[in-house]
Amino acid sequence: MQSHILSIVLFTPLAGLLVLLLIPGQNKLLIRLWANIAAAAGFLVSVPLLLSFDRAKDGYQFVERADWIPSLGVQYLIGVDGISLLMVMLTTVMGFLAIFSSWTSIHDREKEYYAMFLLQQVGMVGVFISLDFLLFYTFWELVLVPMYFIIGIWGGPRKLYAAIKFFLYTLAGGVLMLLGILTLYFQYAQQFGRYTFEISELMKMSLPLGLQEWVFWAFFIGFAIKVPMFPFHTWLPDAHVEAPTAGSVILAGVLLKMGTYGFVRFSLPLLPQASANPTVVKWMVGLSIVAIIYGALVSLMQRDMKKLIAYSSVSHLGFCTLGIFALNPHGLQGSVIQQINHGISTGALFLIVGLIYERRHTREIKELGGLSSVMPVYATLFMIVMLSSIGLPLLNGFIGEFTILQGAYEANWHWAAWAVAGIVLGAAYMLWLYQRTMFGPCENPKNQILKDLSFREIMTLVPLVIWAFWIGLYPKPFFDVLDKPVNAIVERVNPDFFKRPQAASAALPPSSATPAGLEVPAAAATGANH
Repeated sequence: MQSHILSIVLFTPLAGLLVLLLIPGQNKLLIRLWANIAAAAGFLVSVPLLLSFDRAKDGYQFVERADWIPSLGVQYLIGVDGISLLMVMLTTVMGFLAIFSSWTSIHDREKEYYAMFLLQQVGMVGVFISLDFLLFYTFWELVLVPMYFIIGIWGGPRKLYAAIKFFLYTLAGGVLMLLGILTLYFQYAQQFGRYTFEISELMKMSLPLGLQEWVFWAFFIGFAIKVPMFPFHTWLPDAHVEAPTAGSVILAGVLLKMGTYGFVRFSLPLLPQASANPTVVKWMVGLSIVAIIYGALVSLMQRDMKKLIAYSSVSHLGFCTLGIFALNPHGLQGSVIQQINHGISTGALFLIVGLIYERRHTREIKELGGLSSVMPVYATLFMIVMLSSIGLPLLNGFIGEFTILQGAYEANWHWAAWAVAGIVLGAAYMLWLYQRTMFGPCENPKNQILKDLSFREIMTLVPLVIWAFWIGLYPKPFFDVLDKPVNAIVERVNPDFFKRPQAASAALPPSSATPAGLEVPAAAATGANH
């Protein structure tokens, strides 16, 4: 089992899907039960990855390799390092909770609904474990199909518009990314006389800066749309608002991370000179800061709970891209941790919105109020998740934001100063949302007869609350897992960083590092003084 553990994790949801297709469509209880069993199995088979992962080991682990299309140099090549390990665990947890949360909310075409989620799980795991570029691209595009149907069939009133917009945006970005992949593929053949899509082999190439920058911007379009970065974010609010609750959970919890993961896994190590180019850094950091502040300001103006949380994702993921392009260990570690944090907190927020929508069939903030008096358990869990999203100390959001700000400050203190404004605005819109819905006047009589959460509904949120406290109280295991892969990326994209006097302390996790120096990494120093 150990030698094929990644394939088992990858294909368990697919096996569950194949069995699901054999269940008669009219047996809805058995369909729901089996879908939940398959999703739970998808999580359980991923746990040995966590237990067996060697934090002290360099490079990829659990690597599996087989020829797929030998004539084109395409392989079935999968493996994980600390970064992709955390992403796989996030995917399996959120995938299970999304299906578990759908028990009472979906009443038509249930078999196809659950089939789409299991297929989605295969694609998302495949993206995070692929070490062959064409294999990665195959899974990247596969993910579009089930999400298109999830939004387009089980979504809200404008579901077709939102589904088509989502599909076209992400497909266009993917095609441009494919052009960049093919450029690397043919350049490798010119230099080494053979064709391959293997990422570790492509990293051996020497590319001129101009070509690196061309490929970087081709990748940028694909990854930025998926994140989504400003100004490529316009598909996101429509998709979130129209998607069913579980679709929004997966979209926010996992799918958006594919874009930030792409920057970390491919753009930085494959195109180090372009990624560290001062002009590129200035643009990337500038767009990140705009996203942080713009997303928060637009969230403040929303009257729909779901749309408010959707725009908050633009702001939160702006922090993630800021950390990536600080080009130092704190920034990168904080970015990956914050990607996990966003999946936990925002996924839980969408579950919370879905729970009240099932009862009241409205997401308008003005229609809700005084819910804490009739739904105390709901209000308590909502409060914890809201504080997690804000970044309160002892919860997960604080760890990610603090580490990103530390990395941004090391690169350029102006970046950190601008980002802090986004944290303040984030607290404002989340507190405003909570106050209006939980403690506002209970004027609508429909709010006075609402039932509190059932045991099943509580259990959809409890795992995420536990995870939020775990990262907030004891983040050391997460930083330990990230230490080696992050340092390897920084060594490649910003080698001068480790030559500086205090680089040794800066490369350590926050739990053990001494206060880092205020010197600017060479790759970013000449970049973006705002």
